[in-house]
Amino acid sequence: MLIDDEIQIRRLLRVALEKEGYRVEEAISVDDALSKVYMLRPDSIILDLGLPEKGGEEFLKKIRESGSKIPVLVLSVRDSEKDKIFLLDSGADDYLTKPFGVGELLARIRVLLRHSSPEKTDVKVRIGLLELDFGTRKVLKEGREVRLTPTEYSFLKLLATYPGKIVTQTQILKELWGPNQTAESGYLRVYVNQIRKKIEKDPSNPEILITEPGVGYFLRSNE
Repeated sequence: MLIDDEIQIRRLLRVALEKEGYRVEEAISVDDALSKVYMLRPDSIILDLGLPEKGGEEFLKKIRESGSKIPVLVLSVRDSEKDKIFLLDSGADDYLTKPFGVGELLARIRVLLRHSSPEKTDVKVRIGLLELDFGTRKVLKEGREVRLTPTEYSFLKLLATYPGKIVTQTQILKELWGPNQTAESGYLRVYVNQIRKKIEKDPSNPEILITEPGVGYFLRSNE
């Protein structure tokens, strides 16, 4: 689903998306988008923040409050780290700053869809009081479900595959955002901060998601 009030942007993206085989639905306002999302259940959403009357932040708030985990890619002219953190806190799974390249947008959509697809394994990993269930895509902290975005879940799942071992920044960026994003270490700092707020008792003194300065990250092993 494409949510944008600019007809030129919608036309451009519709052509590009349909060329790649996607079926595209459009919405031009928050109310229009909410009614269509609940009716159509799209696989992913491209959301422009500059919507009339109610902004895109209101849309994110509404669908996340409803429990929806549909991956959302935000389009925004904002490019500061503070704004990016706000968007992720509001429920976005990824963001792309305007102006953007259509090729990069398509790549990011493929990543979101790949991360949100059903798992084919029933493996469970325990790290302290944290449990990751690859089959249900659920993360539990002391028995209670932690609500993660698809990208946050994929980040933890990648590290949980190698418990106690360092996964390099380059490897994480390549797995989560593709081979052309291996220099964007700022992505990792933002996501790590958000994940720690959700899984750590004290995010400022992490005991689960550990940083190896200048190298990468790892999940502390139970051993």
